[in-house]
Amino acid sequence: MNVTDGFTITREFRAPRELVYETWTTPTHFAAWFGGAASEVPVETVSMDVRVGGAWKATMFAGPDRYEINWKGEFTEVDPPSRLALTLSDGPDEGEPVTVDLTEIDGVTTMVMTQSGGHLTPEQYEGARAGWQTFFDVMRELVEA
Repeated sequence: MNVTDGFTITREFRAPRELVYETWTTPTHFAAWFGGAASEVPVETVSMDVRVGGAWKATMFAGPDRYEINWKGEFTEVDPPSRLALTLSDGPDEGEPVTVDLTEIDGVTTMVMTQSGGHLTPEQYEGARAGWQTFFDVMRELVEA
């Protein structure tokens, strides 16, 4: 995939895929990892209607200045515990498609996450990719604990 269209991140976790799936779909888990170590997502700001067409939202206080980002989107595919698709936006647009595919072999879950859509510049995609990587570092700590 060309960086102008989006990106894919593959991560492995020593955890059951059901748990990794729950980190994406349960507000308490989502609030714990989304935003990485440098941000805060208060659990009371997270809502998730995990069904096709259901909405989700979360407020992130990011970076040392704690600037507020209001994330939102819609679930477009829900197939627990193997696949989740949603949109992701921090503005008035419909957002970027995000897909998460999970497979488990011998207690190791492989997560393949793709963000695409072509709505961002190459620099914005690079920034988003770097951000997700820090988010997934925290996710690893959560699911492997």
